[in-house]
Order: sequence, then C-alpha cells, then structure tokens
Amino acid sequence: MKTNYQQKRVIVIGAGLSGQALVRFLVERGAEVVLSDLRRLEDLGGLPTLAGLAVEYDLGGHDLSIIEKADMVAVSPGVPMTNAAVQRAIACGIPVWGEVEIASREINVPVIAVTGTNGKSTTTSLIGEAIRAWGKRVFVGGNLGTPFVAAVGQQDEVIVVELSSFQLETIDTFHPQTALVLNLSPDHLDRYPDLESYYVAKHNLFNNMTAADVAVLNADDPAVVDLCQDIQATRAWFSASGKKIDGLTRKGQQLEWNWKGDCACFPLPSLQLAGEHNVENAMAALSAALVQGCPGDVAWSAICAFAGLPHRMQLVRTLDGVSWYNDSKGTNVGSVVKSLAGLSFPVTLIAGGKDKGGDYAPLRPLLEQKVNHLILIGEARHKMSSALAGCCEIHSAESMLEAVETAYRLTAGGGTVLLSPACSSFDMFDSYEHRGTVFSTLVNNLGAAGVTT
Repeated sequence: MKTNYQQKRVIVIGAGLSGQALVRFLVERGAEVVLSDLRRLEDLGGLPTLAGLAVEYDLGGHDLSIIEKADMVAVSPGVPMTNAAVQRAIACGIPVWGEVEIASREINVPVIAVTGTNGKSTTTSLIGEAIRAWGKRVFVGGNLGTPFVAAVGQQDEVIVVELSSFQLETIDTFHPQTALVLNLSPDHLDRYPDLESYYVAKHNLFNNMTAADVAVLNADDPAVVDLCQDIQATRAWFSASGKKIDGLTRKGQQLEWNWKGDCACFPLPSLQLAGEHNVENAMAALSAALVQGCPGDVAWSAICAFAGLPHRMQLVRTLDGVSWYNDSKGTNVGSVVKSLAGLSFPVTLIAGGKDKGGDYAPLRPLLEQKVNHLILIGEARHKMSSALAGCCEIHSAESMLEAVETAYRLTAGGGTVLLSPACSSFDMFDSYEHRGTVFSTLVNNLGAAGVTT
C-alpha cells in the first residue's frame, strides 16, 4: 500500500538518526519536507548527511503554524506523543506516522518484528544470522541501528526489525508476519505515565495481525502471557524453564521443538553466547526462524556461531586477573539483573546515568549476593545510592574516568568489573554506544599503575 508523497507538505519532527533517514526518504519521493527540532543547528552537528537536499528547517523550537499547514507529520521515536507539535497535528486532524508505519507501507516481503524490554538487539541479530545462513537476502535493522526505511527499494526477501515501544506508538497499518515479545519489565517510566501505558505501546505490535501470522512469546514471563491473551495471531511459545508448551522448551541441556506436528532437538552446549538471558534470546530467535520455514540445523548452527554484540556483556579485556565487561546497553534494571545473574562473586558494578523513572530496589538481592563495590555515576547516582544503601559498599564518581580508576583500585584478581548502568546515557554521553566506547577505551588504556594514558 504505497503512499504518494509527491508535492505533499511533510513535517519531520526530530532530527536524530531516524528523523534524518525519514527526510532523505521523503525528499527522494517528491515531498516538500520541513525538519523541525527543539535543538539548534550547531547542537545537531550541522546535519551533514542532509547536505544538498531540498529541505526547509525549523530548528531551535517548533513553529506550530507550520504544523497546521502540513499534509502529514512524520515523528521520530525519540519525540514523545505529548510534544506540543505532535499534539497540534493531532488536534488539526493531520496524520501522524512514525518511521515504522511509513516504511512498512512500501514493503512487500515477510517482516519479523522483535520487541520486549531486554534482549531485542541480540535476538534480532540472531534471527538475521539464521535467515542469512538459509541463503535468503535479509535486512536487519530498526531500533538496532539501521533505520527501517533503509530497507525500502532493496531486494531483500525477509525483513527483521527491532522495535521499541516508542516506535510502536505511531503505527497504523503495520502488519508483521512474525512478531516476538521477549520479556516485559518496568522501563521508560520517564516517558510513560505508568507501567500499563508502556505495555499498551508494546501491545500495538499485534493490532493488525491475524491467525495466519505467528506470535513468538515467552511462556516464562507472566507479563508477556497477560499482555498477549487477546491477540489474534497464532502463538508459538518458548520456555527456558522447561514448561510443556506448543513451541520450544528446554529439557536439561537440550532444546525441544514441538509445534504444529514439527519436532526437532537442539544441543544447548553448542551455544557460544553466555548467560541465561542469552539462552532465552537464542530460543526466541530459533523459534522465529523455524516458524519462518528455516531448516532447524541451519538456524541453530548460525545462532550458535554468533559471539555477541558490542556493548552487551562484551569482554573488553582481562587485566591482573580481573575481567572487565562492557554492558553499556543495560539501560534498565531488568537488564542489569540478567547480566549480574550470569556472573560470580565478587563483582564491582559501575552504574548510573540519566534516571528513567524506575525502581532500583529489584537490584538489591543480586547486589547483596554478588557485588562488593557499587560505583555510581551520572544524574541518577544520588537516587540510586539512597535506594540501594546497605547492600554493598557504594562509591560515587564524577566521571567515567574516575569510575574506571576506582574500579581498578578496588577490584582484586579473580574479580569482575561490570559496566551495566540501569539508566540511559543522555546526561553524560551521546548514546549507550558512546558511553560503552569511552568505558572500553579507558579500560584498554589502564596501565600497570592503574592510571590511564
């Protein structure tokens, strides 16, 4: 259902990666595009990727009179629906679409969509590896990095996209053939008024799915089970705890697939990714590949060969008997819990950043069991220190440099240093990637005396 953008006046709100991709996409299709952002041009780095394009700019604030004259508003996922410009468009009856909706209207091949609170990027990548090993041309992107609109006009046979709740707020006709919900836990409560609103955004993924489509769901997560009670899609479950289900279940060191008459077994020790959370990610990815028709041996071999993503439980180095892990993508409490669960005592944890409105109390049991030292950084460090007082020794650092040097000084051989912030990065860094890169660089620069060079 392609949309005609010729000579249509489209306002793109938000000049981040997705917003810039939308501008290029729309200009190439003949739209008259205005890029609107609260930030000034110098704060956006000059927008060199848009050089030479016929684009108008509304920067340093939103001119609502421009919004009122638009044929359509395209909103970036980082822009909340409460934004004044978005609200004005809605009040004027102007269509408000996000990048996912705009891209999906141009796509005519099967789409596999992955959402959940944690594990989305790893699972999306694993599915892509499995489909690619099958010999199919596959696009892998979305919230993972490459904007969905980049898939339009390509010769891919399968699309695999990671979708955040933000992206799912602005869909209308988007209809994936396979949709995954990996897990659900509190997150983004700085954007949503309550947990239910966050879950409702996730539920949007299923709005246009039918019984001919498949939902791959975590049978061990009560919130996922509850969220998906009323969906029309056919369910394929996965259970790392060994529940008897229609789908993929764990039996000791073996995964057993039983779904619609298909049966197969897969050896779990072949999986290269470490940690119980990655067992779940691998099971979800394998399930998605199998329901797509990918041969099981091909899919499992590709999944087992995958070594992991940058910034997600990535071993940076081992120095003086201490293992240093970059888990900068651990931006919520649930993610940190899963990462700590896979480590042994004693751990030095570096956490903190921009608070997302969640409760840090669920960290207490694992901090008490596994963490000797908690080093807190960023805007959230005072709130976290108060919430976690008494569970271990707590230290405050003004910078990542100070945090790394403090961790080096406090952590004895045989221990682990883990950067897993439980917060977003936007108080001190441009992104979680930027934060993880700074951490990794500092760790790699540690000298014998524990100083950076």
